[in-house]
Amino acid sequence: MFTLSPRNQMGIGLALILLMIITRGHHFASLHNLPDASWLIFFLAGVYLRSAWPLLGFLALGGWLDFAAYTWGGVSGFCLTPAYVFLLPAYISLWLAGRWYAHRHQFSWRTLMPLSLSMMTGLMLCELFSGGGFYFFSGRFESTTWVEFAERSIKYFPMYIESFLIYAGIAIVMHAALVALRQQFNSSNTSAG
Repeated sequence: MFTLSPRNQMGIGLALILLMIITRGHHFASLHNLPDASWLIFFLAGVYLRSAWPLLGFLALGGWLDFAAYTWGGVSGFCLTPAYVFLLPAYISLWLAGRWYAHRHQFSWRTLMPLSLSMMTGLMLCELFSGGGFYFFSGRFESTTWVEFAERSIKYFPMYIESFLIYAGIAIVMHAALVALRQQFNSSNTSAG
C-alpha cells in the first residue's frame, strides 16, 4: 500500500485545499477562471491521505466555497437545487477510486493499468451521480429521459474528463519528480555514509 509520513500527508492536504480554493467555480479567488480541480482533488485525497477525515473536510470546503460564491460572489444559483446532495456520492466515488488505487500503487510502468482503471471508474461514477443527479432531480428539466441524459453526458462529460486529466498529468509529473529526487537523495546519502 502507498503510504506517506503524516508530515507529507499534511503538506499534500494543504496543497489540495489551496488548489480547491483557487479553482472552485467562479468566485473571488479564481485566477482567470481556472478549470475546477475538485474531481481530481477528491481522487488524490483518496490516494495520498490515509484518514477519512480529510474527505469530510473537502466536502465541507467545497460546500462552503459554493455557498460563498453564490451568497457573496454573485455567482448564479442555477446548480443549487435539491440535486446538490448528489455531489456527496459523486465525490465519495472519486475518493474511493483513489483509495482503491493507493493499495495497488507501485513506482513502475505497471501502475498505469490500475491507475487508469481507478480514474475511469471514479470519473464515470462521479458523472453518473453529479450529472445524473442534477439532470433527474434538480427540477430544471421538464421531462427527463435516459436518452437525453446520455446525449447531455456526451456533450459535457468530456470537458470534466479533460480538466481532470490535465490536473492529473501535472500531479503525476510532480509525483514522479519528487520520488526521483528522493531516490537520488537516498542513494547519495547511502554512498556517502
